[in-house]
Amino acid sequence: MLAHIAAGLSHKQIARRLGISVHTVSTYLRRIRSKRTAPTVAHLIHLSHTEDC
Repeated sequence: MLAHIAAGLSHKQIARRLGISVHTVSTYLRRIRSKRTAPTVAHLIHLSHTEDC
């Protein structure tokens, strides 16, 4: 899901691609941010890129 966000897709576009609701996309992102203590999606994407290196 983070790859889709990083690619600039909207929540609606992600939901369509994954076959889930927009609400589910928002919930997943909120839970991921909570677990990773990332205040914003941009910070979360930065963290994910940092850890991949």
